[in-house]
Amino acid sequence: TLINAAAQKHAVVVCDTTPLMTAVYSAHIFNDDRLLAAALAQQRGYAITLLTALDVVWQADGLQRDGPLTRQPVDNLLRTLLSQHGLPWALVSGQGTRRLASALAALAPLLPPSRQPPAP
Repeated sequence: TLINAAAQKHAVVVCDTTPLMTAVYSAHIFNDDRLLAAALAQQRGYAITLLTALDVVWQADGLQRDGPLTRQPVDNLLRTLLSQHGLPWALVSGQGTRRLASALAALAPLLPPSRQPPAP
């Protein structure tokens, strides 16, 4: 996959989405959980999952068919799956630079000392 190829060249790879999101939406929207096992197996290969908090107002991007009412059930399902399967995850919250700092703090333990993010 592109994720694996990037990981061969970089110490940290951050992806906007993984197969787990496709599987979660398939389970939530179509009541079809057939993708979950393979998606969870792939997710096990990642050091951490950054789960974004629902503290930013939902905005339509013109591509997604879901709306703000889908956010909470999808978030609940993700949290449940990550926890039930012992997958490491961290909640990223805040606005603007605080949100970035939250993500960097979650990633910091995975970075070698020479690659630590600057202190806020």
